[in-house]
Amino acid sequence: MAHAPLLIVAGERSGDVYGAELARALRARLNTVEIFGCGGDAMRRAEVETTIDAHAISMAGIVEVVAGLPRVYRAFRALLAEVDRRKPALAVLIDFPDFNLRLAKRLKQRGIPVVYFVSPQVWAWRKRRLKQIKATVRQMICIFDFEEPLYRQAGIPVTYVGHPLVDLARARMTREEFFAKAGLDPSVATVALLPGSRAKEVAHNLPPMLEAAARLARDRQIQFALPLAPSLEPGWIEPMMRRHEAGCGRVRVVTHATHDALAHADVAVVASGTATLEAALHARPMVVVYRVSPLSWLVGKLLVRVPYYSMVNLLAARPLVTELMQSKFTAENVAAQVQYLLDNPQARVNMAKELGALRARLGPGGAISRAAEIVANAYKARGTTLRVP
Repeated sequence: MAHAPLLIVAGERSGDVYGAELARALRARLNTVEIFGCGGDAMRRAEVETTIDAHAISMAGIVEVVAGLPRVYRAFRALLAEVDRRKPALAVLIDFPDFNLRLAKRLKQRGIPVVYFVSPQVWAWRKRRLKQIKATVRQMICIFDFEEPLYRQAGIPVTYVGHPLVDLARARMTREEFFAKAGLDPSVATVALLPGSRAKEVAHNLPPMLEAAARLARDRQIQFALPLAPSLEPGWIEPMMRRHEAGCGRVRVVTHATHDALAHADVAVVASGTATLEAALHARPMVVVYRVSPLSWLVGKLLVRVPYYSMVNLLAARPLVTELMQSKFTAENVAAQVQYLLDNPQARVNMAKELGALRARLGPGGAISRAAEIVANAYKARGTTLRVP
């Protein structure tokens, strides 16, 4: 008798990576279980049948989401149709709350238990979602230590497992190998540029980064590594680079090398998001930037209640790294902050040391393994009450 399949849904690059690692860990525990759902290239490499591609539902910003709603709605309906056809025993929803919390409600109506991996950031905004989570999610798995008490107080079964990046943030190449692959000179000061993983993010964030690169290159010997997210085609950014006069040999686009760029660069300019934690785990001095449409920024300012924008500063509970957001995110400001870090070796040493100290806040490693145990137990339990390890 065939085993009932398992559903995994991820809508962003980080969720796709975590979903792939989770799928591999689950196969070691559940043997031949069939896994299907929504994801990207990473999940497909892990032999997850992605009936919906994550690109179909990935969006950035608040106001910008409106234009993509028809596309997302079609993907949502198609995924539910596949759920109805295959009748999975369990669903694992990874982050991406605007989509996944709606999906959780539909899954609950169908009697499919939900394990939620990577908590929605209810501590930053939309705390009322806790009521919805309690009604639809069987088990929450969170990756930050401060999230667990919040869910416990709301009466939601929760386990803190640590952050998957503790294990995943590893360079694959030596310094020499990376510089050779990128076509860069290892003796020249190197800045990594990380504009984001989604096309809309890159369209907002990359132009001022390239303008800053051009400014810096006028006054000093410097070079730039631009590790492109796997979800983006290198040819897509070439016109942007030409328009901003930074594609003249100083900027090198590299693929599948984000962690290598962060490990071997001197400084990084990083779009706010998961990449700031990746840079922190490499103890890489950084400047954090981000830009959205003016209307999205205004709406976000009204809704989001946090003292800092980057997770690095939130974990440190102080402005450990400079944040240049929206109107402050200009080529002039980015160039000035990068120049300061490059010209002050002690400032880089101090920042790297403090970033390294944040590692303990992300757990001891093994997050995916602990999450897989919870999911495997839930899968085996099916209709019974889940015992949390």
